[in-house]
Amino acid sequence: MKILITTDLFTTETNGVVTSVKNLWNELKKKGHDVRILTLSDKMHSHKDGAIYYIRSVPLGVIYPDVRMPISYRHHLIQELIDWKPDVIHSQCEFFSLQFALRISKLTGTPIVHTYHTLYEQYVRYITPSKRLGKFIVRTVSRRRLKRVERVVVPTHKVEDALLSYGLHNPINVVPTGISLEQHKKRISPEKRLIKRQALGIAEDDLVLLNLGRLGNEKNLNELMDYFAEALKHYNHLIFLIVGDGPAKEDLEKQADELGISKHVIFTGMVSPSEVQDYYQLGDIFVSASTSETQGLTYVEAAANGLPLLCRKDLCLKDVIMQSENGYQYTNIEEFLTALDAIIKHPQWRVTAGKRSEEIAATFDKSTFGDAIEAVYEMVTEDNLTPVE
Repeated sequence: MKILITTDLFTTETNGVVTSVKNLWNELKKKGHDVRILTLSDKMHSHKDGAIYYIRSVPLGVIYPDVRMPISYRHHLIQELIDWKPDVIHSQCEFFSLQFALRISKLTGTPIVHTYHTLYEQYVRYITPSKRLGKFIVRTVSRRRLKRVERVVVPTHKVEDALLSYGLHNPINVVPTGISLEQHKKRISPEKRLIKRQALGIAEDDLVLLNLGRLGNEKNLNELMDYFAEALKHYNHLIFLIVGDGPAKEDLEKQADELGISKHVIFTGMVSPSEVQDYYQLGDIFVSASTSETQGLTYVEAAANGLPLLCRKDLCLKDVIMQSENGYQYTNIEEFLTALDAIIKHPQWRVTAGKRSEEIAATFDKSTFGDAIEAVYEMVTEDNLTPVE
């Protein structure tokens, strides 16, 4: 099968969409499919690198980091893909690269599958403070952008429910995004873990609450900071390790100062993707207060690294956290503190929960993801060949 994947982003290392696209690309190639990628260049000129087609663009970082806009939707590289005539187009972004997909589809008659990765209601706060207006914008734009798409793929029922509430009538398939587990199966030695923790100023008997990811306001880390400060009143050997960078970092550092807990909060900044598993394993408990995730790949990664999870309740966690088996979900500070107290007082449970997390994470392996997406392609291509009576 000839498969064209279109995406606004492909080279960024710290983006969930990019991770999903790369894993899908690799799995489809393993299955023997002819797969090509159409994306935006990080330069002012277009070029081709094997099966990857980069179209010239300009930066729009003022809107969101790494976002770029194409200069033109007509180029000889796009014509090359039109002449190639893919069997299916899989669009991964609702904005610029979807236009490429729509144009190629119109000229070739190729069906489009679109993966809706992001719940934009959590992000329109950067554009308007009005939640009501923000939801109206997201609902209207999403419905209009996807009306020419044959089938929509979503990572969780949470996203499916959101799209249905927008009035979307396209067929929807729920396919959890797969991750590459190989990296997260690697284990650092106790000696290396101790050295790395000491280098960060973490004592041997400290219990580390870990959060890893982009530091954006939508991640709700300010809530975790408040809850952590309250927990310190009961346990003074706690450390909050925050791995990553983003626009909210400065405010979070200021919040830690104001709460008087700076000595217990460590910001590592951005870390190398090749070392991410080491940083997960420096923690004892993975924590998150985000409700902006469509699936939350960091939850699955943390589980794959053998961590119990303590996270704000969210529909996307339905198949990731099994209450009291590998972690807890909370809805308020009382539930957070009660769960944390139980985790701290039962070290053997942490070991058992960590193993259960690994078992759960295994169900999100990228090979399962590849099989499910391949089945979706077969559905849309068969539908495309079926004559209308």
